[in-house]
This record gives sequence, structure tokens and C-alpha cells, in this order.
Amino acid sequence: MNDLESWLLEGDPSVRWQVLRDLTGASEDEVTVERSRVAQTGQGKRLLDLYVEGAWAGGACFPSQDWRPPDGPVGDPEGQPWTATLPTLRLLREFGVDPQDSRVVTAVDGVREGCRWEYDGSAFFDGEVEPCINGGTVAVGAYFGQDVDGVVRRLLGEQLDDGGWNCEAENGSTRSSFHTTICVLEGLLDYERSGGDLEVADARRLGEQYLLQRKLFRRASSGEVADADWLQFSFPTQWHYDVLRGLDYFRAVGGTPDQRLTDAVEHVRSKRQPDGSWLQENTHPGLIHFELEDGDGKPSRWNTLRALRVLRWTDEATA
Repeated sequence: MNDLESWLLEGDPSVRWQVLRDLTGASEDEVTVERSRVAQTGQGKRLLDLYVEGAWAGGACFPSQDWRPPDGPVGDPEGQPWTATLPTLRLLREFGVDPQDSRVVTAVDGVREGCRWEYDGSAFFDGEVEPCINGGTVAVGAYFGQDVDGVVRRLLGEQLDDGGWNCEAENGSTRSSFHTTICVLEGLLDYERSGGDLEVADARRLGEQYLLQRKLFRRASSGEVADADWLQFSFPTQWHYDVLRGLDYFRAVGGTPDQRLTDAVEHVRSKRQPDGSWLQENTHPGLIHFELEDGDGKPSRWNTLRALRVLRWTDEATA
């Protein structure tokens, strides 16, 4: 084990079990034991402790008006709040919390029965209207074993001609959005792998082509960088797209890396620091439950884990 892996293993259980699984070659038993700790201690437990009566922060996508952070506000109050049920369940999914843990089951059952979308009062796992929100709903629903067939059907019917999705389609947009498309793709992949009844593979591959044709960060028309922010890496990503998020999605899909990923992979490689880590660079402003790491400009265990496993996947394919 090298110094970088040792540093990663000093982090939260949510990081440690994934390092053991993806980087160190630990046994399945070691990985399982460490993963079980996500709900029992550390940041996963802290998130579960904040669940109250069917929701986090009293809301589905946004905190209720009478909700107050138990330890005072953390983060940027001028940004979007990330404390409600959807962003919290997304984070627990990223943590890899065991869906069968009793506290997790109780919380998710409570969300299914009691949480309603601010938009129209629909039940949480029935979805909302925006594809980016619904992509996240499908991802967490599939991960936590909930019926999200209705949301998936809606997403399949909203795929645009260029292969992706866009929350602005209802306002007339005919061009897909990187942000929305990655949210939907992650949801469809989780749904497919959870054994969902609906056929989503063809739609998912079309969405992947939308990103691949643009080499994950370039304009299709000119080849220029579409958004400089996408070249910076953050965790949690929330609903935002960036190159590392895109690559980690394709790593999760697996198989031989497409050659059109090369520019993105080399960009990730170029961001490695002399100590072998990657930095937190672009924290998305808003209220959060608590800080996960040390802030922008500091080494990030999450970005380092994600970058290392992307590079391992691509390098092994070309070795």
C-alpha cells in the first residue's frame, strides 16, 4: 500500500470502502465490513441522524420554510440549498450506504409514504417534472429498491433528437444539456442494473453518444470548450456536470473506453498534484448539512478516489 492509499484510508468509511474495493484489491469480506460502517458511523450516520418524519429538512427538493439547520447554517446561504431529501439521498447513494441497513430502510420507507414534491404535491418516487430532478429520483429510487417505473417512462418520452435531455425542453429548447443528460444517464444505468422492468439500454446509449460526440466537454459545432467550469472537479456534484463526473459514469458502465474519452482522461491526468492527490476546486454554493472535506484548493479524497479509479480503468485498457 502506498502513501496515497494510506491517506485515502484515513478518510470517512464512505471513502474507505470504495478505496478498498476499487484501488487496493481488498477481499470481498473486508469491503463488506467497511461498507457496513457507512450507516453506523461517520458522515453517513450523521446524514441518517438528520432524517425526521419522512424527509430531510422537511422537503423533497427544497427545505421547508420553517426548517432550521440544527447546528446553524453551513455553506453559502445565497446558493441553492442542498439539505432536502433528494440531494441527501443522492449523497447517501454516493456514499454507498447499505440499502438494507435498518435505519436506511426506515428512512426510505418514510420518504416513500410521506415526502411530496414542492412543485405539485406528487409522491417522491412518482417524480417531478424536470428531467434533471427525475434522473436523480430514478438513481436513488433504483438504488434503494423503490418503484420508479413511472418516472422512467416519462424520461424515455422526453429524450431529445440529439440523444440527451434538457430541463428547458418544456420551455421550447431542442438542444440537450450536459447537466440534465448526466443526471438522467446515471439514473437509467442504476435502474437497468437494479433489474427494472422497462427497456432503457437503447435510450441510455443514445444519451452516451451525445456526450461522446462532444468528447465530454466540447461544443459539437466548433470543438471549443463548452464551459470552463466543467474542467474543474467538485464533490458532491449535485446536479452539475463536470468532466470527472462524466468519466466516472463511463467507468461505471465499463467495457473498453471509447477513444473519444481521451481528451477528458488526459485532462484529469493533468490535474494530479505532486503528492498524487486531486483538489476540490468548484464547490457548488448553497446550504449543506456539514462540510465533507477541507474546501476548495485543498486535497480532496473524493476527487482523488474518483480520478484514480477512472485512470485505472482507462490505463488497464491500454496496457
